[in-house]
Amino acid sequence: MKIRMVSAALLAVVGVAAVTTGCSEKAKERGRDAPISTHDDSPARIINMPDGFSNVAAKCDGPNMVYVVYHGDSPYGSIEIAPNDPRCAPAGTTG
Repeated sequence: MKIRMVSAALLAVVGVAAVTTGCSEKAKERGRDAPISTHDDSPARIINMPDGFSNVAAKCDGPNMVYVVYHGDSPYGSIEIAPNDPRCAPAGTTG
């Protein structure tokens, strides 16, 4: 009987470990489909929407503002780019 309880407890621990390590952390994943030359880990502006709606992250990439819409760890999202956004111009160069 003790062997069964130990086996069941061990199986439960392995099951919990498999479930918790398999959870998605989409926002922290690095690109896995192509070589990467550099990373820009500077903070983005996060716009949190009310529960049930997608959130938005905005960040400059050179002169362009990049918007990423995501919903938690859901497997979908979208990207929009605003070219030559004045908010992304270097300081002192706006017209």
